[in-house]
Amino acid sequence: MSERPRLTVLSGPSGVGKSTVVAHMRKAHPEVWLSVSCTTRKPRPGEKNGVQYHFVDDDQFDKLIANGELLEWATFAGNRYGTPRLEVLRRLESGEPVLLEIDLQGARQVRESMPEAQLVFLAPPSWEELVRRLTGRGTESPEVIEERLTTARVELAAESEFDTTLVNTSVEDVAAELLALMRVV
Repeated sequence: MSERPRLTVLSGPSGVGKSTVVAHMRKAHPEVWLSVSCTTRKPRPGEKNGVQYHFVDDDQFDKLIANGELLEWATFAGNRYGTPRLEVLRRLESGEPVLLEIDLQGARQVRESMPEAQLVFLAPPSWEELVRRLTGRGTESPEVIEERLTTARVELAAESEFDTTLVNTSVEDVAAELLALMRVV
């Protein structure tokens, strides 16, 4: 008898390539369900409610927190983001593999509320490579870049809190390793 899939959480420093790995993985295995977060951020051009995010206002987000409807939540760049609990539990119950792509703060909250979850840390090949990725976007001010690098140092220091570390040397390889951890392949 195969065991029920457990929740897999993918986390790691900003710029390490989490969303790139997840997008590659889901192209090959669309059956892996990626939770859609709620956010108080305004939609960017082309984003659709319920696809990239569930867009809510501050009052709605406060209610979600008060009612215990979020598995985890965090504030990032002045906006709040959170994972709706009910849909995650519903998918797990039905035997679907569930993936959360969230930050360190969220991963810690999931560990508290669902200790059986599998926490996977995505690490850069080197600090220099992470710096290159974070500064190479060319869209942020030096202050924002410095803030991201400071946050990345803190996030890298938390690696030991995770069950498994994958080093992002190749998107294809990491996606395959993640699928194997989730027992999808």
